[in-house]
Amino acid sequence: MKRQVIIFMHMDDEHPGYIVDYLQQQNIDVRLIRASEGDRIPCVDETFAGLVFMGGMMSVNDGLPWLDEEIELIKLAATKRIPLLGHCLGGQMIAKALGGKITLNPSMEIGWHACSREDDLAAKDWLGDMSDPFIMFHWHKETFSLPENAKLLFSSQHCRNQAFTIGSNILGMQCHVEVTEPLLRDWIDHWREDLGESSRSVQDYYTIAKYIKQNVAELNRVADQLYGRWVSTLAL
Repeated sequence: MKRQVIIFMHMDDEHPGYIVDYLQQQNIDVRLIRASEGDRIPCVDETFAGLVFMGGMMSVNDGLPWLDEEIELIKLAATKRIPLLGHCLGGQMIAKALGGKITLNPSMEIGWHACSREDDLAAKDWLGDMSDPFIMFHWHKETFSLPENAKLLFSSQHCRNQAFTIGSNILGMQCHVEVTEPLLRDWIDHWREDLGESSRSVQDYYTIAKYIKQNVAELNRVADQLYGRWVSTLAL
């Protein structure tokens, strides 16, 4: 059987966003798992090329049985050097599985906020020649601490730990590099009541929507860099 990248979904979205677009452009087989809706969490076997964990409205600390099972899967996959990639909740899951703690961020962070890269070899490896700062989309109230041996890649003004890497094939992100225009429009329409007022760290509906086309296009270029680096570690 051909190896697959398995993507774990934690929201009602029909599509995981740009990560699937990118993988399909690379002719990489993808399988979606929705454990919260009853899908069985697969056992680690030779068909695993890599594991991707998406965002969600729940907390890693909620004690949900299916979420805890996914965290145990992350622990096992890491010991077997299976590439891991996490977005927002997914990044928190990877952090927790590998020894980090998930706590409230000093402030809610929603909207388009710039990120600044670290000035070290790990950031150069994962971010290449990408501009600094660069655009990113955020929607979270919690944050992760860095697991042991993790390298911080970039930060925003409102959240220090935006992305980390461990070894050559694990990438955990607090931000949403995966959003596409249709996915993001669905989010802001669905949760429009939560986007009524702006603050320093939270943007309202109109601020998010105003520059959505150009910001998503820029975000896709960031994703191309990060996803390309991660995909290079897959054993296909």
